[in-house]
Amino acid sequence: MSDLPPLPRTWRPFGPRMAAAVFAIVLVGAFAWLWVRFDEQTKQAINILEKATVIGIVGLGLALMLALARSRVVARPDGLTIVNGYRKRELTWAEVGTVRMPRGAPWPHLDQGDDVRISLLGIHTSDGARAATAVRELKAVVAAHRADS
Repeated sequence: MSDLPPLPRTWRPFGPRMAAAVFAIVLVGAFAWLWVRFDEQTKQAINILEKATVIGIVGLGLALMLALARSRVVARPDGLTIVNGYRKRELTWAEVGTVRMPRGAPWPHLDQGDDVRISLLGIHTSDGARAATAVRELKAVVAAHRADS
């Protein structure tokens, strides 16, 4: 097949990763700018619990952005690795189902039957043609390994 990429092959979302990076910079920058703009009296009026709360909220935002940015799908000779946020799944080719990309869906999924679906956040439709190519390549890899078994 012409769409069969060499393995190992990793697919990552471009748009969501860039959005996560920009949001992280804006989030940290905005709070830092705000702190610098406060006068000394205001800075002294803020207690340690309030500072910890703001730092916690910023930290949570950064953790969510990191989860989005680290999503990926990796096809290896021995199987598929799916990382969605902080959850990692290692599947052998025998465990991999059918790759489906429903119209209007934000990302494809592996349909494993019995209403079991695994989202593939490493391929995001907001990437347009790049995502379409990734789905085509992944389908070709899955088909090639299904034919081998």
